[in-house]
Amino acid sequence: MTKTVIGLLLALGIACRLAAIPLPAPPVLIGALLVLAMTLGYVLTDWFAAHRAATTRPLCGGPTGETRGNP
Repeated sequence: MTKTVIGLLLALGIACRLAAIPLPAPPVLIGALLVLAMTLGYVLTDWFAAHRAATTRPLCGGPTGETRGNP
C-alpha cells in the first residue's frame, strides 16, 4: 500500500516538487505522448508475443547452443 502511494505521488510530481528534484517525465505534451506510445507498444508487443505458438522451438539449441538438426 505504501509503495502504491509513493508511486502515485512520484507520478503526479508532488513528491518531486516537495523534494526539489526534477520530474522524471517530459514537461511537454509531445514528450508525454511519446512515453505513452512507447509503453503501449511494449505492452502490446509483449502480449502478442506471449500468445503466439512457438513454431521454431525444435530449431533452438540447448544449453550448449548446438541445434538438433533440420526438421
